Amino acid sequence: MTDLPGLKDGKLRDETLLHIGPLAEALAALNGAGEEARLVGGAVRDLALGAPTEDFDLATTAMPTEVVRRAQAAGFKVALTGVPHGTVTLIVHGRPIETTTLRTDVETYGRRAKVAFGRDFDADALRRDFTINALSVGADGKIYDPVGGLGDLAARRVRFIGDAEARIREDYLRILRFFRFSARFGGALDPLGLAAAIRCRAGLERLSRERMRAELLKLLVEPFAGAAGQAMADSGLLQPVLGMAYPARLARLIGIERAQGRPAKDELARLAALAVLIREDAERVADRLRLSKAEQRRIEAAAAALEGLHGLERPPPRERLLRLLYSAKRQAARDALALAQAESTADPDDPAFAAADAFLAGAAEPKLPIGGAAIVAGGVARGPEVGQVLRRFEQLWVEADFPLAPGAIASLLDRAIHDR
Repeated sequence: MTDLPGLKDGKLRDETLLHIGPLAEALAALNGAGEEARLVGGAVRDLALGAPTEDFDLATTAMPTEVVRRAQAAGFKVALTGVPHGTVTLIVHGRPIETTTLRTDVETYGRRAKVAFGRDFDADALRRDFTINALSVGADGKIYDPVGGLGDLAARRVRFIGDAEARIREDYLRILRFFRFSARFGGALDPLGLAAAIRCRAGLERLSRERMRAELLKLLVEPFAGAAGQAMADSGLLQPVLGMAYPARLARLIGIERAQGRPAKDELARLAALAVLIREDAERVADRLRLSKAEQRRIEAAAAALEGLHGLERPPPRERLLRLLYSAKRQAARDALALAQAESTADPDDPAFAAADAFLAGAAEPKLPIGGAAIVAGGVARGPEVGQVLRRFEQLWVEADFPLAPGAIASLLDRAIHDR
């Protein structure tokens, strides 16, 4: 048996989830009287690796109507999330557990398929995308592995089940999933899977932008996202998704994040590193991926702040950083500085860039010390001139590096008024 940290003698090493809690109750309700249910999919993969998981999917020999009957008899709530395809969701103590009747594909139409219900767990496993996702575990903790997924998992290898090209043509999103799981485990790319992805890359154009967005953002936060991004670019697989892309900059940003202790799951910062140099790039990416308004604002603000930092090999002096903080605000200023470092030849742990980022993270954001009332008090009549004087005062105040002393403010205000 393959040596994996979460397994012992062909069973889960820790069977607590199978004996106590929502999953155990769901299995108890669905098993027996001629029917069997197993935990399937990503949860089994993660448990075999010894990783925690709370996302449970079940496969069962029982028909949907029988699943509903048993669930209600056990006191569970039931959501009829996909009955035509054999799926209902059990709500057990507030935990959703998607439960699907075993099935085989009769015909496939891209994402959609005409299915026939069955009772063969191995046949059901053959419908899945990768060997590592075709594992199942019974209520007794026994692992079932009909397609060699445990060996691939131990080798950190992502391998399609059966013919890779056929699996991709069933759903072209599997190209992105191939790279996402490869980015998670960091093993060598399966050559057959890579070749099939390249042959089928035109199919990426058929995917909805929302599905590409969701999959790409998941990919970007995986531990080996930099290597996966480079492999996709080298294979011509990023252009259909993003247009222009800069995978080397992404890889450098990931190194900077680790060196500076930045959040490891900042997918938008990584998206900006991969695809955004200027504001127009941010607009293009937002359109291609159907980003939310908030997501678009984040990468546009980073791109705008970056415009004055391209080509720097050292961080700007503190007075310039303070101006950046004032004009761009904290998040965009830090994003832009990290992107500028990623474009430079500076080491990821460069102390000057680290100190500049710490300054942007901790410094108080300058706030304009006067408003329209002070200008009116200075003798300017209410109306458009007030705004003009205020803008001129702001310009002078920024150029003077944000003085707060009353005398300095009064002097700048007097200049702004007389510059009309």
